[in-house]
Amino acid sequence: MAVSQHLNLAPPLVHSGRVDELIQQGQTLSASLSPSSNSLAVFVTSTATRVQKADHSEEQPVYFASIDATPSSDRRLFVSDTSVIFAAFRNLMNAAHDESLEWLQSEKNYNIIRKLAIDYINHIKECWIHVSQPTGSLESSLQFSSDHYRSLYTCFSLFVVLYLPEFGLDDAPVGDDLMEWLNTHFIEPSTEEGDQLSGLERPWEDDTFWPYLTRATLRGLSKASVFFLDILSKHPSEDLQRLSKELKPLINSQPNLQNFSAERDFAYSSRRWNDKVKSLRLDLDRVPEEDRHDGFDNWWDRVSDIVGVLEGREEVILKICEEIGGDWKEVAVAWGVFADIRLRRQDIPEIVGQVLDDMPPDPTNIEDMIHSALFGGQPAKALEFAAKLDPWLAAHLADFMDALNLIETEAEEESGVSLRDQYTLEYADYLHSDSALWRITVVYLCSCGNIGKERADEVILRVPLQLRRRKDITVVSSEEERIRAGDVVGVLKEVNATCFEYHREEVRRTICRIAAQIFVEDKDFGLAVSYCASAEDWPGLGRVVDRVLEEYITNGPAHFARYVADIAPSLQALRSQPGSPGVFVHRLMFAVRYAGFQRRRMDLELQDAALDLVAMLHEDIAPKAWWGILLCDAVDFLQVDPTLLFSYSEAITLLQTLQEIFTRSEQNSGDDYLSILIRTIKGGEKEALDRLKTVRLWLARYFARCTVIGVGGKHVTERRSYAVS
Repeated sequence: MAVSQHLNLAPPLVHSGRVDELIQQGQTLSASLSPSSNSLAVFVTSTATRVQKADHSEEQPVYFASIDATPSSDRRLFVSDTSVIFAAFRNLMNAAHDESLEWLQSEKNYNIIRKLAIDYINHIKECWIHVSQPTGSLESSLQFSSDHYRSLYTCFSLFVVLYLPEFGLDDAPVGDDLMEWLNTHFIEPSTEEGDQLSGLERPWEDDTFWPYLTRATLRGLSKASVFFLDILSKHPSEDLQRLSKELKPLINSQPNLQNFSAERDFAYSSRRWNDKVKSLRLDLDRVPEEDRHDGFDNWWDRVSDIVGVLEGREEVILKICEEIGGDWKEVAVAWGVFADIRLRRQDIPEIVGQVLDDMPPDPTNIEDMIHSALFGGQPAKALEFAAKLDPWLAAHLADFMDALNLIETEAEEESGVSLRDQYTLEYADYLHSDSALWRITVVYLCSCGNIGKERADEVILRVPLQLRRRKDITVVSSEEERIRAGDVVGVLKEVNATCFEYHREEVRRTICRIAAQIFVEDKDFGLAVSYCASAEDWPGLGRVVDRVLEEYITNGPAHFARYVADIAPSLQALRSQPGSPGVFVHRLMFAVRYAGFQRRRMDLELQDAALDLVAMLHEDIAPKAWWGILLCDAVDFLQVDPTLLFSYSEAITLLQTLQEIFTRSEQNSGDDYLSILIRTIKGGEKEALDRLKTVRLWLARYFARCTVIGVGGKHVTERRSYAVS
């Protein structure tokens, strides 16, 4: 769809003809495209090369404009319903690439394609009927008129008649099919005219009688023609009575291809029928000149025109269509029914070219230009006009034309996009004007090769996931509850499903990383860990664990333990997941183990808690930055009397850990060991070391208690004395 080169802003930012004034003020108009739709913001900016002091007292307006009008509810229903057919057609085409190049020659495959095209026609027809209902409220809300959908209906139907006939009939005479199309979509003469004439006692005296009868004959409306020929039995002219009586069986018996099993039988019957028409012409010519007028009209000329149509005389058909207000379509279709009954589809462009020389199409009527291009065997030109009428029509016609090799299928060297993809991408841009249609937009984009898939990635990445907790409501929706319980539901589920369907793995991982960040901000750490793992975002997993550990520092052990309870179930799955880096899983393992230690401590399961604490140090699970915290936690267990919660060897482990911290601090590596403790006590390195000196004192007392009750030996006592000196 061609984008307009102008945007009309109300009120205008710059009046017509006064752009120079804006430039003289050092300003220009700028626009910024929206990342979530094809809308844009228009605003005034400065063109100065240097930043000058700006007067902010006057606010500058920002205009929000859309390249395309957002689809209304009825239009959204139309594009949604037809997208299902599009998806089915693309599945068929994708499957065809895995088969031989002659797949279209299969009757089964061809019939499926034709059925899908007819499905489009039926949906257009239903929409046309719906919007044609005489309901005031409906009419006022319509984005496209009923006439717009009628145009889509005529164009798509004509395409099927000309380019997708029934299997095996592509080389059959096409006249009857075209006449059926013409009578279906462009009804002439009208039923009202017939009703009015039938109510007259002497209808042949009405100015519309003979044009009505002639056009009914030209359109192959045998019942209407025979009805008014019967009325002519009451005409005062005996010659006309006789001739009308002869005309009736001729009009009723005109051969129709659909009534014959073989074309040769149809041709033979048509020749015999033409002989009868010639006989009628001879009979007509015998009428004396003085008897050819009834006082109101020259009935003989009128009947002669009708017989001329039956004879297939091109000049008569052209003259009649001009007189009755017909157009080139009526001439071209009548040509195939009367002048050349064996007219093939491949011969239509030549015939239509001759007709258009005398009766050109209406250049102001896009529908008529599409018809002329399709009749003229110019599919690519038809797409140009279809894009102006409706991007939907151009995209879906191009889809079939590409499959039938009616247009160039190779990508253009400069753009890298084929003609089919060009119109599909333009239609996807139109859909992108409505962010609610992102799923359908992605379907169309992903059918356009790598370029389309890359654009689809950008659409998917900008779909609002709606995961954030609502702080302005007290009642949580069931969908949000399910999300918080770990279910992949709602928009997130649809985004994931779309990524899997179109193999957009990198996008899916990015979406998971985005979801994880949102969950971290809402402190849903269990979900954050799950989505980091799904995205294989191991640094992100490390950041989540750091945020969980941060809860201990800022809010204490109770909050910390509660948050870790949500992430603990993910630990086992991560440890068994191939490719998961041990360093990040190790950090998560510490958080889980330390939270378990805190829970046991708060539940007064002191013996088990003490074992956990030493195990985290002994098994090298605890990061060095947390050693100081663990040692400070150990004080409560060292003070328990008379029970010794640590064995002698476990106490030695605590002492060795403490000694390493002091040693490294003296070597200017204190930040590696004391950073968490410093933040927890809200002091500096000196205060942290002073706190650890308290731990050393309690360890010394603990070893003394061990000596009193006879735990350990002489060598142990000597070692202890050296360590605590």
